[in-house]
Amino acid sequence: MKAVRTALISVSDKEGVIDFSKELVSKGFTILSTGGTAKLLIENNVPVTDVSAHTGFDEIMGGRVKTLHPTIHGGILGRRGIDEEIMEKNKIAAIDLVVVNLYPFEETIADPDCKLETAIENIDIGGPAMLRAAAKNHERVTVIVDQSDYMRVLKEMSEGSGDLSAETRFDLAVKAFEHTAKYDGAIANYLGAKLSNGPDSESDYPRTWNRQFQRKQIMRYGENPHQSAAFYTEHGSEHTSGTIASSVQLQGKALSYNNIADTDAALECVKQFEGPPACVIVKHANPCGVAVCNTQIDAYLKGFATDSESAFGGIIAFNTELEENTAAAIIEKQFVEVIIAPSISKGAVEAVSNKENVRLLSCGPWDAAAAASFVDMKRVRGGLLLQSVDSELNQQFQIVSKREPNAEELKDLEFSWKVAKYVKSNAIVYASNLSTIGVGAGQMSRVNSARIAAIKAEQAGLSVNGAVMASDAFFPFRDGLDNAANVGVRAVIQPGGSMRDAEVIEAANEHDIAMVFTGMRHFRH
Repeated sequence: MKAVRTALISVSDKEGVIDFSKELVSKGFTILSTGGTAKLLIENNVPVTDVSAHTGFDEIMGGRVKTLHPTIHGGILGRRGIDEEIMEKNKIAAIDLVVVNLYPFEETIADPDCKLETAIENIDIGGPAMLRAAAKNHERVTVIVDQSDYMRVLKEMSEGSGDLSAETRFDLAVKAFEHTAKYDGAIANYLGAKLSNGPDSESDYPRTWNRQFQRKQIMRYGENPHQSAAFYTEHGSEHTSGTIASSVQLQGKALSYNNIADTDAALECVKQFEGPPACVIVKHANPCGVAVCNTQIDAYLKGFATDSESAFGGIIAFNTELEENTAAAIIEKQFVEVIIAPSISKGAVEAVSNKENVRLLSCGPWDAAAAASFVDMKRVRGGLLLQSVDSELNQQFQIVSKREPNAEELKDLEFSWKVAKYVKSNAIVYASNLSTIGVGAGQMSRVNSARIAAIKAEQAGLSVNGAVMASDAFFPFRDGLDNAANVGVRAVIQPGGSMRDAEVIEAANEHDIAMVFTGMRHFRH
């Protein structure tokens, strides 16, 4: 490939373009440009040939038509060694480098006051056409959509006497197609959401649903060793602090498929607790120990005491910076796969350093409003289920029993309700003093979940007597309350809404149990 000599540059994101263009000129390039990019380059003493002068055709329709011209697209698509004769006949000069990023459509529609007409005017036509043309002809043309590639291209040009490798051009071409695919997907989502009741309305679920995910990691295997797997992050999520996608791994082996799923479960659960230090220990996607205390180490020790057996090989999440004494206690007491926190102290890093396989993750602070903007997805064979994130906790607490819960019981009820939201259905959580003492998860029968939670507490040497109980969904029969009374539960929180609510309330009153309805269910399948 001969050295690149002609570059067409037209960018909406102009960061770095001046210095990049000057470097190109110093390497003997001719720069073609248009609109705001040309104006900026000329103001900064970069010699530019305007696209209109190059094509001999003025921009028309308010700039809607400027690069859509055979001189431009023939210059990009022309095949060296094949099309020279027709290019010479039509006075088409080869264009060897295309630097384009597109009208800021997503930024435009992010404005809640954006009108449909404004959004449509920010749909780029010429830009995607040039990118696709250059990417298609990548054997002969270099295409750049991301300013982060400017230095990479300049460096390789300098080292290769102006040439770029076929591998680099192919990589940049794929990146261009990814860029235009994302762009078209955003447009289809936005316009498709207007279909339900006309262009002045918006549905949360457009006719087609498009998202782009970036591969972050190829894994040794998936859920089981015979399954292949990879981890993809949603476009933009890597910039949303406080997620597994944005986390930074400070030490340890590469995260496995199950590690990522369980770490996400632990982190999302611990996010429910603000203020005092909280600890969540997860095993196989379920919290097996959760506690809130005045100190982080006490939160860990109480959470661990709930079910030390299940905590073996678990995932531990904190809502505050991981402290040295907590990290040291974890390493002393148990085998742990992953520890994640908003930040990790230097002392904590040192305390874990001798356990080189322990994965230590810093995820950054989180924002509840940002979390609510995500969409939950569940893949089914041949389809996809979408729903809004279950970001709410309750509609309102309603005391339905004769006995009212006291202040301490109310705190424990709210605590256990937060935990139950992250336990697989059917979910039962026993708690006392802002700590779990038994968790029953994933059973076909709610009564069996309650039995398992009691067994767990007994195995851990913890007493259910005087504790509170949370249920993620209503009790269909009074037997749930009868069993709760048998193990000494003093207060219950549940959504309510059963056809037999009156019987369940009557059972609570018979046993002198305080009961709160939330009016909101939290199934987690």
